[in-house]
Amino acid sequence: MTFRQFAFNNVLRNKRLYIAYFFSSMFTVMVFFTFAIFAFHPAFSDGAINQNVLFGMAVAGGIIYVFSFFFVLYSMSSFLQSRKKEFGLLMMFGASNRQIRMMVFLENILIGFFATIGGILIGLVFAKGILLVAENVLIISESLDFYFPLLAIAVTFISFIVLFFCISVFVSFILRTKKLIDLIKGDKKSKGEPKASVILSILATILIIAGYGTALYVKGMQVVFAMVPVIVVVTLGTYLIFTQLSVYIIRRLKSNKSFFWMKTNMLLLSDLSFRMKDNARTFFMVAIISTVAFTAIGALYGFQSYLTKGIKESEPYTYQYIPWLNDSEEVMKEDVSKINSILQEENVEAKMEAMELNYFETSTSEELIVRASDYNRFVAFTKDRELHPGENEAIVVQPVEDALSGVSRSGEFLMESSFNLENGTEIQPSYIVESSVLASNGYYVVNDKTYEQLGSPVRNDWSVVWKAKEGQTDQQLIEAGRKLTEQVEHKAYSVDYQLFEINKAFGPILFIGLFIGIVFFVSAGSFLYFRLFTDLDEEKRKFRSIAKIGLTQSELNKVVNQQIAILFFSPIVVALIHGSVALTALSHMFNYDLTIESAFVLGSFALIQIIYFLIVRFFYVKQVKRMVF
Repeated sequence: MTFRQFAFNNVLRNKRLYIAYFFSSMFTVMVFFTFAIFAFHPAFSDGAINQNVLFGMAVAGGIIYVFSFFFVLYSMSSFLQSRKKEFGLLMMFGASNRQIRMMVFLENILIGFFATIGGILIGLVFAKGILLVAENVLIISESLDFYFPLLAIAVTFISFIVLFFCISVFVSFILRTKKLIDLIKGDKKSKGEPKASVILSILATILIIAGYGTALYVKGMQVVFAMVPVIVVVTLGTYLIFTQLSVYIIRRLKSNKSFFWMKTNMLLLSDLSFRMKDNARTFFMVAIISTVAFTAIGALYGFQSYLTKGIKESEPYTYQYIPWLNDSEEVMKEDVSKINSILQEENVEAKMEAMELNYFETSTSEELIVRASDYNRFVAFTKDRELHPGENEAIVVQPVEDALSGVSRSGEFLMESSFNLENGTEIQPSYIVESSVLASNGYYVVNDKTYEQLGSPVRNDWSVVWKAKEGQTDQQLIEAGRKLTEQVEHKAYSVDYQLFEINKAFGPILFIGLFIGIVFFVSAGSFLYFRLFTDLDEEKRKFRSIAKIGLTQSELNKVVNQQIAILFFSPIVVALIHGSVALTALSHMFNYDLTIESAFVLGSFALIQIIYFLIVRFFYVKQVKRMVF
């Protein structure tokens, strides 16, 4: 058997450990390859997508590539930790340090090569489906047809072969510093039961409470100024939670004799205290990486929702026309005629309403006052209720967008003002309503008879709106909106076209952020997998010894399930709490409720993690049972 065959057989014999490393690396290659397919797609060479989007995708690919380096490096470190005894035995049988380093180098190159090939092949299989998704999310005019991406394959293959080569050299270099006694007893050494500082445990609690309290207390732009201090405080608190507080809690539970001696708690807690010490830094890293993934995707999704929902709630009309102050009546008629012609060209059926907007002197300024009959004509286009003020009564109307943003100018300010009729009667407003009827900063609605007694307005304006009939396609409405926005510049407005432009600009950001977040999350889950299966051989020996003195299969299942669940979900639960607090702070910044968006993002990741846990638990318990019973 040649030395290369020996290295190849080593990979096959350690396939349980290497399989997670292989699939995670292959997934990372696939994601990078997907970005390369987008970046080099022929449709983009003709300017079908904004160059800033392509630059963003290139940056995202770079982030994934850099993160892949550290991810693969960490994975290899986990494997070497579990194989110290194997390397020591090889040295005892005559293998030189150089031969062991060469064996590790060849193993890693072998796995890296096949992971790269596998990632590219899987990327090709799913390329068309991903391109279809991207075509809709990115909202581009060109169709992203499937093509054979020779350049993307070459870039991906060369990039990851170089990455695996560099890591192989680096990892094999590390092995030179290990002594034989360290390798032989590497998995036998005990660092002793971890000790926790009471002061540091209390400090961890204080830091988390202070960070959460600050994040939830600040509002508006204060969130931006508090962001960096809160991140630093919470990150330090998270590190102390896993290195100090968790260990302190376990020690306190062990000191409670009635709880410690109950059923299998002694076995669970005794072993858990040792494993928490070894895994504390891994848990910290997983918690922080997962928090970044949750927060980034939640923030992007929430911000898009904030923009689109705000427009939908505040703009009930399909199209609006608001002339400039100095426009003559002839200009307005010409603009309205042009808009109607565009709608007719695009076969858009819409009902039109027009209202003259008259401004009158009030006790504080010039304000818009609308007669109730005109207001109620426009209400037919919205979901607002009609207003029927009595004689000498005025109702303050506050726009929906003001209510959404927390602006009270159009409500409280107008309530403090008043105006007079021609007969000298002073009208004080009675109450405030929120409405999307007019795109104004706030105004009064009065009875028609009262309106006739206001006298001459100081200035006037016009508002013309169209409401499209049901059953018309989005493409019709958007195309008509694009034309009238371009041809009646700065005076015509289309809600569908504006939403289209927002989604077109924001879609690529969300798409890129989603991919990066998924890579981070999958990597975090893989870290937990590596830590669990790195210690599997030691766990097998431990449970086999305990089974000889009476441990039953049901008790084994219970202890293993509890142990895996605690180790697997501890950092994820912390990350979910961190993410929910971060997204709540974001909602305070924009004064917009992100509960639904946050629940959707965090719930989706939690569900994925539960499925991942069930799969890992199945194979883990199966391996332990095979050795014990």
